[in-house]
Amino acid sequence: MPLEIGLIGATELAERTLLQQGVGITAVAADDPVRAKEYANRHGIPVVHDTYAALLADPAIDAVYISEQNAAHHRWAVRAAVAGKHVIVEKPLCLTADEVDELAFAAADVKVFEAVPTADHPWQRTVHEFVDEEPYGSLLSATTRITFAERPDHGGSIFFDAASYWLQAIQATIGLDPVLAEGRSDCDGPDCSFEASLRWATDVMATLIADVGDQQASEHVFTFERATVTLRDFLRPLAGPAGLTLIVTPADGTPREIDFPPIAYYEHQLTRILDSTTDDLAAAVPRITLMDEIYADALRRHAAERPGEGAR
Repeated sequence: MPLEIGLIGATELAERTLLQQGVGITAVAADDPVRAKEYANRHGIPVVHDTYAALLADPAIDAVYISEQNAAHHRWAVRAAVAGKHVIVEKPLCLTADEVDELAFAAADVKVFEAVPTADHPWQRTVHEFVDEEPYGSLLSATTRITFAERPDHGGSIFFDAASYWLQAIQATIGLDPVLAEGRSDCDGPDCSFEASLRWATDVMATLIADVGDQQASEHVFTFERATVTLRDFLRPLAGPAGLTLIVTPADGTPREIDFPPIAYYEHQLTRILDSTTDDLAAAVPRITLMDEIYADALRRHAAERPGEGAR
């Protein structure tokens, strides 16, 4: 990927993911031109465009980074792809199956990356080996819990923010070919808590429980026939380089720890994207399709329980 990048959105997220990683930014645009100019002055960005359309028309830009609110990701990703720009989009890449299909069609000649900072961490390969090689027997279930300290910018549901982390991890460890996908909210509307579940033909279940609490927390628990494998605090992108530990608890033995070296999530994400020879689109399509299916199921349940509420 080239380094002539334009920012669609003058955001703190762009500061953390690109600017603080030493990436030179060529241009920026924001919904407020004054804010874009202040942002450019603060970060030494040479060009400010008054509109996103003007930035996409800039021939000096090879790629764009989109960090606007979730509901705007699809629109500007498609327009960037049509303009011949490579695209890096903050998670979630899109919100619906139709949106990601349209993006895939528009991006025939460019690369598209979904920025999921937890992707491709070494622990995922280790758990995938456990699933594939079965040293602890067959996988029975996987449960993920994510608690946000504050409600994120989720474009309609807390699920959209949590689902990107969950589905990418499940895809990397188990695969994404379930036969059933369901969603439900435990509160008056889908915004403050959400439970999603996937079931495979083998009866393996994967569950996500997402909510808002006093402090951020995250955990994956993989239950095998003869052991439980636990990973805590996997969602720490702001903590700087952070090590992770898999705790393997055999049914009839002493727990052991598998330690992974500290990784700075945003630096790792940037390296993954810029050094990649292929993009994320093929892997992202099934994730977004399942996310859409789960959320639609939750809306149907919500509408049945509370007629007149629950519109996206």
